[in-house]
Amino acid sequence: MFAVPPNTIALATTPASAHPALIAMELAADTESWRHLLRFHTRSRFVTLVERTEAQEIWLMTWLPGQGTDPHNHGGATGAFTVVAGLLTEHVARGAGTEPATETRHRVTAGQSRVFGPGYLHRVSNDHPTPAVSIHVYRPARLPMITYRLDSGTPERVV
Repeated sequence: MFAVPPNTIALATTPASAHPALIAMELAADTESWRHLLRFHTRSRFVTLVERTEAQEIWLMTWLPGQGTDPHNHGGATGAFTVVAGLLTEHVARGAGTEPATETRHRVTAGQSRVFGPGYLHRVSNDHPTPAVSIHVYRPARLPMITYRLDSGTPERVV
């Protein structure tokens, strides 16, 4: 089950190497490979690298209630995240240039995935009363996250 934009659904018949959402789902199901990495921090979400190759990075993240990211994109990366436990909210900003940004919210429950491509501006938060765990896959590896400010209604890159 996916919560993704139209035409971006990863089919179960597609090899896992072909879609980041399938890789995230496959790893999410293999809890023994990452359970020992789980930590929760009260000051900010916990993030740890699970695997890095030349082609991709896989990260494990934990989210206590109220924790989240700033608006950002992943530069030229494509990827996906899968919620393993709990519930996350993805806030997707739409609009560019002189148009005000509008925000669409997606509730992502355990077992669901969201995908993104280059320039996809979003923020993720745990707006719910229980902790959450997620697996994130980024391709290619080592691309920087770019943070934005939405104060004016138009996305402004934070330098």
